[in-house]
Amino acid sequence: MGRHFGELAKIRGIIQFRISPFEQKAFAGALSHGVPNMIRRFRSNIFRVAPPLILGYLVYDQVEKKHNHLMRKNPADFADDE
Repeated sequence: MGRHFGELAKIRGIIQFRISPFEQKAFAGALSHGVPNMIRRFRSNIFRVAPPLILGYLVYDQVEKKHNHLMRKNPADFADDE
């Protein structure tokens, strides 16, 4: 039987053409098709992503300011100490 796994059955009438991975162009069309597609996707999603990020940053900033304010000591509490 000595057949390899890929040669277990003969299928007639089907022809497969393959190109070696070493002969393919890895970045074919990356600049002409990839960059405009990336810009299009960015423009279509910016209004869905940016408002929650901006709102989250504003809330975080206000909470940090309030926390820092609350962690400070009140100088009026120590006016009579000597």
